[in-house]
Amino acid sequence: MDVALTDAFEANRPRLRRLAYRMLGSVTEAEDAVQDAWLRWSRGGDGVDDPAAWLVRVVTRLCIDRLRAAKAERAAYRGPWLPEPLIEPLIEPMTADDPVERAEELSIAFLLALERLSPLERAVFLLHDVFDQDYAQVAETLERSEAAVRQLASRARSHVQDARPRFTVDRDKAMKLAAAFAAASATADTGALSELLAEDAIMVSDGGGKRIAALRVLVGREDIIGLFQGILWRHGEMGVQGLEMVRINGGPGLLLRLHDGPETLAFEPGEDGRIAAIYVMRNPDKLRHL
Repeated sequence: MDVALTDAFEANRPRLRRLAYRMLGSVTEAEDAVQDAWLRWSRGGDGVDDPAAWLVRVVTRLCIDRLRAAKAERAAYRGPWLPEPLIEPLIEPMTADDPVERAEELSIAFLLALERLSPLERAVFLLHDVFDQDYAQVAETLERSEAAVRQLASRARSHVQDARPRFTVDRDKAMKLAAAFAAASATADTGALSELLAEDAIMVSDGGGKRIAALRVLVGREDIIGLFQGILWRHGEMGVQGLEMVRINGGPGLLLRLHDGPETLAFEPGEDGRIAAIYVMRNPDKLRHL
């Protein structure tokens, strides 16, 4: 293998991985798509004038193909669907200079908004609004007219604009909120948990039909507390074998080790200083990368 080809690919790998993850909502599938792109690059990368553009084009098309193939599987999914959590240690800094590293473009709420888009709409929105490519470049990547791409972008933008954060939360305050939630959960203090939740908070649990999880989105503080009280009544305190404060999709989160396997909780702080949303991942298939 030509060293120059390898170096060019490795220089672009982080951006390709981020693009594929946003397209697919899966760490594992994103890695597979990037690996497929590597195989194509190793066979046809010689003589390419713009490796970055070539690789982005290949990864985008690979992801669109995967999304179309997974349509029936997504429709038959048991319970709420959440993206695979992107887990990073707290000591690892976010790279704000790269537009694909912005925390708000990684949030679970943002990825759920992308799920409402068609594969083409998702690709156009990410390439133009996140990767800052112009419409001509996006049109070339997707082999569509520039006018068609602009229409796709307009439709996509109307779907996801409400998912963008309208305010920023200090990182330290956000992590303290997650730590307080962990402490209240560990002591089964439902009163303290209630104080941490916004009145209209939501909780989404993804068990994929393979582990116990709520089969609907819980809406409101009382609904969420009712679930915790029901779990305690039926099962007693769930033994936590390990707990780690982490960053999940750019925001505060917890990685738990339970008797039946790992679990992640991602928190979306609200502007009132309370928790606006909790995203719980229990599906073992989406936690393999741990």
